[in-house]
Amino acid sequence: MNGLRGQIRATMALGFVSLAGLGLSHLALVDIYHGEPDLSVEWTVLRLSALVFLIFIALSLFTLGRVLQRVR
Repeated sequence: MNGLRGQIRATMALGFVSLAGLGLSHLALVDIYHGEPDLSVEWTVLRLSALVFLIFIALSLFTLGRVLQRVR
């Protein structure tokens, strides 16, 4: 059960990182909307945030699958 606990903790930590990514994505999109002159940093933030979201969703589904197996 210790491996599952670690996986749950990792998923929770990645969830908090995803929340931070959501805030940074919002700020980047506001800059893009306002037409800032150099948008390379903003687009990089959006790409990294999308990657974090993808990893978080995949890890969450994998963790929930393992929890479901243990509950049966």
